[in-house]
Amino acid sequence: MGQPPAILKESKIYLPDFSFAGYENGVENKGKFEGAKIIDVRKHGAIPNDGLDDSFALISALKSVASENTPVIIQLEKGQYILSEILYISRSNIILRGTGSGANGTTIYCPRPMKYLEDPESLQELREYLVKFDKTQREKGNNINLPFSQYAWSGGMIWVRKKGTRVKSYLPAFKQEKTILAELVNGKRGSLTVKVSSTKSIKVDEVIQLEWYNKQGEGGSLIDEMYQTRDIKIGSHHWNFPDEPLVKQQVRIVSIKGNQVTLSSPLLMDIKAEWNPLATKWEHLEQIGIEHLSIEFPMAEKIAHHVEEGFNGIYLTRLYDGWVDDVKINNSDSGILTEETANVTISNIETTGEKLAHYSVYIGGVHNVLVDGLLVANEVRHPLSFNTFSTKNVFTNAEVLVKPILDQHSGANHQNLFDNIKVHVSLNGQAEYPLFSGGGAGYWKPSHGSYNTFWNIEVHFLDGLEDQTPLLLNGMTDGPNARIIGVNANKPVKVTYGPNAYIEGINTTMKEVPSLYQYQLQKRTIR
Repeated sequence: MGQPPAILKESKIYLPDFSFAGYENGVENKGKFEGAKIIDVRKHGAIPNDGLDDSFALISALKSVASENTPVIIQLEKGQYILSEILYISRSNIILRGTGSGANGTTIYCPRPMKYLEDPESLQELREYLVKFDKTQREKGNNINLPFSQYAWSGGMIWVRKKGTRVKSYLPAFKQEKTILAELVNGKRGSLTVKVSSTKSIKVDEVIQLEWYNKQGEGGSLIDEMYQTRDIKIGSHHWNFPDEPLVKQQVRIVSIKGNQVTLSSPLLMDIKAEWNPLATKWEHLEQIGIEHLSIEFPMAEKIAHHVEEGFNGIYLTRLYDGWVDDVKINNSDSGILTEETANVTISNIETTGEKLAHYSVYIGGVHNVLVDGLLVANEVRHPLSFNTFSTKNVFTNAEVLVKPILDQHSGANHQNLFDNIKVHVSLNGQAEYPLFSGGGAGYWKPSHGSYNTFWNIEVHFLDGLEDQTPLLLNGMTDGPNARIIGVNANKPVKVTYGPNAYIEGINTTMKEVPSLYQYQLQKRTIR
């Protein structure tokens, strides 16, 4: 494109500001921890390359600083550590640091899957939910009639968690009572301020959760606001759980003046009384980093979709302002999973392996998470995926080498961004390719809500170049009000997307603004 896309100058077409995604709302990539206490894991018995299991030594190193809250670095040496128990990180202000993700760096080898380990309460709840609702993978032609695994989208061998908190709501029996801090009285989507009923229970620098509810049933106006059309299937989960928020946002309080509260990132939605908007207490951890290491799993046969055994790398839950940087993950079921997390940067990640994986980096139930610099070199069912309850998250500078799909996985996910993405496609004689595809259960349809955005998507076809007939990139029929700006390839393409998609710049290279995230970030931070 010789000039910036028209949507950047068209005020009538809403385009979310994605620049607040990431650690410290994108202003920094990660914490530095100068002067932090260094914990030498060798002193706890974790010695690399000795062929012995290091699980309890690494757990001991973490326990040794569990009661502290001053900055700590758990330093791993180069070489291989063996981990066969979950390594829980359950306190703030801590870095798990290796010496690098390359061949001469630090490797954490996990010889067996999580199915052999004791499940924490959150996975026990998920297991009960899966059994109660008969969640079963059925593939008659493949003789598969197997129950879903609790590890299909949850759990990890390195697990960030806030003790005593519920990761995700599945069953009423596990419900924890929430602490309501205030009612939200007035505010506009995109604004940094909100009026509340009282500031007595709200403090500056506190991280709280904003919640919007649909208590109006199937015809609820919050549903209409999220999708802005009824010409698509709306799944029953949007109205069957009126006491659970349909939209959530975690945000830090910057300042308070009277009953006016300034937030660290813009409001996701308008504040309207019929949506029962609340500010609630959000239990979480802060300032946690995992960096400069690789995670290795043994090769294992893929059983079936949703029947993963638990070869999962990193699981981030209840984390605000954290990061994962310079991590390579081989032969996982899922490389990095997220849930109930916000303002996290996941950068310089590479997933590899010979077996079919479920997720590379899974963005689900999170807000303002930035994935910057992801290379997916293995075959993955959902290589880039925005999942249930994900909002204002960003994949940028990502490359998918095998069977790419820009997946949006049903469940009230909206206002997310695929940005500056390169994918490699083998056509094998196909006349079309489902690049914009979506998974998820029917009770959570449609595939996404309004304003999910695609910016500068480059498609590199590996075959079929002799035919210059425009090839159809399709796969999404029920995602409303998408923004698709800049799709280019090494052969002509056309895009179908619906309903009510804004499409601009097909077969056009985005030279002027290659990254919407960087464009918006610079506009916000550089004066």
